[in-house]
Amino acid sequence: MKQRLVVLVAFTIALATLVSGQAKLVEKVTKQGNEIVIPYEKYVLPNGLTLIIHEDHSDPVVHVDVTYHVGSAREEIGKSGFAHFFEHMMFQGSDNVADEQHFKIVSDAGGTLNGSTNRDRTNYYETVPSNQLEKMLWLEADRMGFLLDAVTQKKFEIQRSTVKNERGQNYDNRPYGLAGETASRNLYPYGHPYSWLTIGYVEDLNRGNVNDLKNFFLRWYGPNNAAVTVGGDVKPADVVKLVEKYFGVIPRGPEVKPVVVPAVALTADRYASYTDNYAKLPLLLIQYPTVPNYHKDMGALACLAQVLGQGKNSVLYQQLVKKQLALQANTFSQLSELAGEMGFQLIPGPGKSLETMDSLFRNALDSFEARGVTDDDVAKFKGGIEAQQINGLQSVSGKVSQLAAFQTFTGNPNKIADLITMYQAVTKEDVMRVYNQYLKGKHAVFLSVLPKGQEKMIAAADNYKVDSSRYDAPDYGYAGLKYTKAQDNFDRKKLPGNGANPTVKVPKFWRKDMPNGVKMIGTETSEIPTVTVTITIPGGHLLQANDTAKIGLADMFADMMNEDTKNYSAEQLAVSLQKLGSSVNISSRFNGITFSIQSLKKNLDKTLELVQERMFNPKFTEADFSRIQKQNLESFKQTKSDPSAVADLVFAKVNYGPNNIVSMSEAGTEYTIRNMKLSDVENYYKNYMTSQGAKVVVVGDVKQEEILPKLAFLNKLPNKKIDLPKVNGTASVIDKTKVYMVDIPKAAQSQFRVGYSTGLKY
Repeated sequence: MKQRLVVLVAFTIALATLVSGQAKLVEKVTKQGNEIVIPYEKYVLPNGLTLIIHEDHSDPVVHVDVTYHVGSAREEIGKSGFAHFFEHMMFQGSDNVADEQHFKIVSDAGGTLNGSTNRDRTNYYETVPSNQLEKMLWLEADRMGFLLDAVTQKKFEIQRSTVKNERGQNYDNRPYGLAGETASRNLYPYGHPYSWLTIGYVEDLNRGNVNDLKNFFLRWYGPNNAAVTVGGDVKPADVVKLVEKYFGVIPRGPEVKPVVVPAVALTADRYASYTDNYAKLPLLLIQYPTVPNYHKDMGALACLAQVLGQGKNSVLYQQLVKKQLALQANTFSQLSELAGEMGFQLIPGPGKSLETMDSLFRNALDSFEARGVTDDDVAKFKGGIEAQQINGLQSVSGKVSQLAAFQTFTGNPNKIADLITMYQAVTKEDVMRVYNQYLKGKHAVFLSVLPKGQEKMIAAADNYKVDSSRYDAPDYGYAGLKYTKAQDNFDRKKLPGNGANPTVKVPKFWRKDMPNGVKMIGTETSEIPTVTVTITIPGGHLLQANDTAKIGLADMFADMMNEDTKNYSAEQLAVSLQKLGSSVNISSRFNGITFSIQSLKKNLDKTLELVQERMFNPKFTEADFSRIQKQNLESFKQTKSDPSAVADLVFAKVNYGPNNIVSMSEAGTEYTIRNMKLSDVENYYKNYMTSQGAKVVVVGDVKQEEILPKLAFLNKLPNKKIDLPKVNGTASVIDKTKVYMVDIPKAAQSQFRVGYSTGLKY
């Protein structure tokens, strides 16, 4: 329920006077009944800073988020990457916080911290015990108002090198790492801020100087372009006092106006390509321009993306992956503040070119038109959205992040209410309408990513060249910027002390051992109406210690358990789960097979019925086995060219020895997977599905007496003892330092792994 200032004039004035005399309460939202809402109070300080407070005493922690409405969209040609670069500099000390002390202060307080930059915003956040709140606000205020005098050329050069290394690690030196950058450069007009990645270009990072960086801070890091959001075990009045004390004197920055860019319009399909030194399989990336975030069509576009290429029931999966024409075919809808894209990623099956994938993709869209959008499509979309929104409320950090994002991009922290209404109003007619409006007959970028030596696999010859002749550089208002340092009436150099130690309430656990050997543990929490259950059957990768010729069997078994059952196809199960807003995933771990179950409380019974179907009625078809086997074999090719993956594999073998199960990949090897048979999977199920040693963990809005009868189906598990092999866990004997090297030709970076086996168990 939203209570506006005009309705609460007397109350607001009284409260504002009580808590600060300056900070003004402009909005208060409370929860009524079972509505999905994040309660909060919103204040505005005289310098333009927005403060949002969410009170939640369920745990003695507090999450602090400071979001600045600036990302790479505020950069200009020749100075890409500055928003992200500045994020790094914000951790390098300020007037009253020494270099690298930000990390130490938060860590010593028992907290965690980080920052992130995207196209449209930069945020910094900490989660700490609630008695550390004042310290966190002191830290954040110091770098907002007292940073520039602490910025040195040395710090600048160190972070420039760090950012360049980050680009190499995450983009230049990774398979398909440059796909997004290349596609964006060809999709957006020259100079459009989305035409480059947030990380920026190396040549721009090399070109920039410390004064450029200081000007970026002065232009965009004023309190009037920021929102401080605090959530957790706090009292709003206390938070307001602290925020005004530490942030209130920071001078207002220059006015910040919304970025205005023309809509993207393509007059023809644009084909582009590049050779990837690390990819082993070609990739076709297709991107259509759509709409900005929070547009009225965002819900219908999200549903369309799901129908076309998300999950086993999607059009692309059924038309391409299921028929073994493609190893991968998926869809994403990415909406940002200024524009959006709908993208399709297609990796062809062995021997198929990207030209063939282009044709198959267009045929799949034709089949979608003939198929249309069904009631089930919309129902499963809405079920998933409902679960996603509820699960987003389970942590203080999640709620704070949502409030901060909604405030930054819409000015309405309670935007979740509007989104729920919009998503629930989506119809199948809406989905077909956005398909016709944004995809059918429309033009897109078709990017071919070609492994070295496979250039003939290209979808079509490049036909587009970026036109820079019409670029009109914007005036971002950098002229005449001056640094005005805040004047305090207290000693800001003094690190605030700790508040009173919070009282930690340890959750009450219940335990139950079933007669057949299943051990259960659970705890009840009613914060959100969801239930999470994990069921772990002993076995997994460890079982192959005595038969290494079948390394990867447990992983293959888990994949097959996620496929068809005797009564349902995998697609039918997926639809049923999505409509419930539930998930059931089976995975292999080092010493077990785990069933991971998430459900809304109201749908728990139906979800557990589907768990039983997967657990007791797997079908194990030759068609599913063959498809998964081929996919795994192709993925091994990619692993060989991934420096990080190679380093991990070699490091494990050096540490534990080549014949130790711990050093062997749980996915297996090309040899073991190629020689595996469907009968191996069937035998695993026959021999190793057992109740003895099985463990169940239950967390959520359900009582012990409610859940135990619902899990009685575990009594049907065979009651047999499985002897797991013993692992050689002795410590490494190292008489001197040794250096092992693996050559990956033309790698842009080196990967290092340093360490040894301790022999310690956990």
